[in-house]
Amino acid sequence: MSWLEALILGIIQGLGEFLPISSSGHVALGAELMGIQQTGEENLLFTVVVHVATALSTIIVFRKDIVQIFKGLFAFKWNEETQFSLKIIISMIPAVFIGLLFEEDLDAFFEGQVILIGFMLLVTGLLLFLADRAKFTGKPVSFSNAVIIGISQAIAILPGLSRSGTTISTSVLLGVDRAKAARFSFLMVIPLILGKMSKDLMDGNVTTSSENVLPLAVGFVAAFVVGLFTCSIMIKLVRNSKLKYFSYYCFVAGTTAIVLGYLVV
Repeated sequence: MSWLEALILGIIQGLGEFLPISSSGHVALGAELMGIQQTGEENLLFTVVVHVATALSTIIVFRKDIVQIFKGLFAFKWNEETQFSLKIIISMIPAVFIGLLFEEDLDAFFEGQVILIGFMLLVTGLLLFLADRAKFTGKPVSFSNAVIIGISQAIAILPGLSRSGTTISTSVLLGVDRAKAARFSFLMVIPLILGKMSKDLMDGNVTTSSENVLPLAVGFVAAFVVGLFTCSIMIKLVRNSKLKYFSYYCFVAGTTAIVLGYLVV
């Protein structure tokens, strides 16, 4: 992978992680269109690096919220911060379970499957369209909501199914306030990304060489900078009911991917 290709994929990751358009699906489509050939380890390493970059941008944007979460965890009191912290933990359980047992199988199944990714983008578009039309949104995230949102996040491991789009849409359809839905969606993924990175490092699945340091650095910086900007504006877009515009994009992108997939085949 050249530094220019890494720059493009890093930008895609920074946009896709927070905009509800599926970062994994778009990174896969971008790599396919640019004809990037990588070994499994190289692909995993780049994926880890750009996800850490977007996780870091999330931490910076929501630093005050994260401080409150830690206060809640160590307060040993049944207050609002403690309850919110427990909801975050509960929401992580389904994704951890699915990720540990099935992520490698899912990645192998979807690798190079542009048509399947296209169909998942259509599903993302439908979820966003329905969420944008939801009228009764004003509730906080409840414990039962956290379970359902967590299940939706686990399902969104499928490439092309936007994690943020799926969790935000699920929250809004459950009646959760739009701004709170976006905040919860972005905060709940941070532990998962950092946990997966730690697991890959401990398993020895991530290795690097002097040849790919520059592309990795460029990809990291691109994903981080773009992620900072995108994360900052996404809550405003959700609050102002702008999800339908992303649904239109997902419909177009999904249809295009399906058509291109059939043409290539």
